[in-house]
Amino acid sequence: MEHDKLVKIFQAEFKLCKVTADESAIVLSCERSQEGYATAALQALLNLGAKAFELRTVTPLGRKEGSVSNTPVAGNRIALDALKSADFVVDLVFLLHSAEQAEILEAGTRILLVIEPPSVLMRQLPTEELRLSVKRGAAKLRKARILRVMSEAGTDLQMKIGDYPVIEQYGFTDEPGRWDHFPSAFFYTWPNEGETNGRVVLNKGDLVWPLNKYLDTTVTLTIEKGYIRDIEGDADAAILRSAFESFNDPEAYAIAHMGWGVDPRSKFDALRSEPTSVGNDSRSFAGNVQFSTGPNLEVGGTRATLGHFDMPMLGCTLLLDDQPVVLNGQIVEN
Repeated sequence: MEHDKLVKIFQAEFKLCKVTADESAIVLSCERSQEGYATAALQALLNLGAKAFELRTVTPLGRKEGSVSNTPVAGNRIALDALKSADFVVDLVFLLHSAEQAEILEAGTRILLVIEPPSVLMRQLPTEELRLSVKRGAAKLRKARILRVMSEAGTDLQMKIGDYPVIEQYGFTDEPGRWDHFPSAFFYTWPNEGETNGRVVLNKGDLVWPLNKYLDTTVTLTIEKGYIRDIEGDADAAILRSAFESFNDPEAYAIAHMGWGVDPRSKFDALRSEPTSVGNDSRSFAGNVQFSTGPNLEVGGTRATLGHFDMPMLGCTLLLDDQPVVLNGQIVEN
């Protein structure tokens, strides 16, 4: 995308984030950041009058593709102190699920993750309508104590919730200490420790990230006391088992966040045409139910595992305290 167009997109996004001329901002980048993003983001911040600069880092040696938590600023006190002192950070390196991100947010810094390709940013600029839709759904999730997911494919999973907060992603960060991912339109919470039981059947066409794979065959996950205990199926099950085993960490099998998406503009199969995407279209897709595994650091938990999988699913029914909020993949408006 042309530099000037990218600057305009970033400038519109940063206005939603309430970046002002009296604020300091850092663009955190590395050699793996989307091409042209650091320069365009920095120019957009300067256009808004912010006191901004780029902090360039290097990806850790041996970092496993698709892993989380092992960030380019881990152990770098100088970089962390700089990020904590800023009002606003544009994260082009992926700090999510790390102790470093938690520390920066605790200092009151706003963090905006931007790693989707330009075409996705252009197509899904956040709106106030989507923010309100996210907040309405999140309010329902916040009140519930039992979350149950079912599907015709055979999913029947129940989790007790309420011990951990609900995270809202509406695509911009406009409050101190808030994180968001541009673009996004979904929300989720973590189950109470050890209180998730049942079965998840990943159906043909469902997505497994970070494998960036739409399944060709069904995969059945047996879950007991908050952990995946068995992975059954044919070729895709073998691939998923291998991916979990590669982390050599039992905490990678822990059940993480669950929620649903609300963006009617999202394309569930966007990864087919946008292979550099991280799958936020599928997560935001209106009526998808997202099942995840791995860390819970961002909500005050203790699991720092590098293994993290997001699995947006189609055609599910999600109940909160026995009341449907998603019915066969369609959002229930009430």
